[in-house]
Amino acid sequence: MKKLSLQELNRLSPDAFKIAPKIPLILAADQIRSGHNVGSLFRIGDAFGIEQIILGGYTVQPPHPEIQKTAIGASETVAWSHFDRLEEFLMNMKLQGYIIIGIEQTSDSISLNNFEVEVDKAYILIFGNEVNGISESVLQCVDYCIEIPQRGTKHSINVSVAAGIVTWHFAKRFL
Repeated sequence: MKKLSLQELNRLSPDAFKIAPKIPLILAADQIRSGHNVGSLFRIGDAFGIEQIILGGYTVQPPHPEIQKTAIGASETVAWSHFDRLEEFLMNMKLQGYIIIGIEQTSDSISLNNFEVEVDKAYILIFGNEVNGISESVLQCVDYCIEIPQRGTKHSINVSVAAGIVTWHFAKRFL
């Protein structure tokens, strides 16, 4: 078994990636304090070719050393925007037909393995603060909440890990 070089992997150049078709998926960060988590969102966005990343409220923004450490350049290729009030962006996108999904444990949340991704729809996945989750005002904007099934003693998974799991669940339908 031989490890493949970057050339053999046929990866896009940064310029080619920027203009390549994207899957109809946006990742939104609601009040995420860790630049490492935000950088991971960029890496995930790059890996799956999503539309963009939205940073809401006090979420750390590029350029920031923690973001750069985990994004490793993906913050220069994945489109992103910042909104002080994430709710306004979400309501506008809902009017454009996006389905807004909070990744959160609620009384009405759906297990990830029971959520059917429709390829003719566009989605926004919201990931919340590392301690408090998605803010109540943003939670009021969602169409669905999805939770990742867990069997251990902890009640949550790190933001970057959860983002990778959920984004893969959505992206595999478009790849």
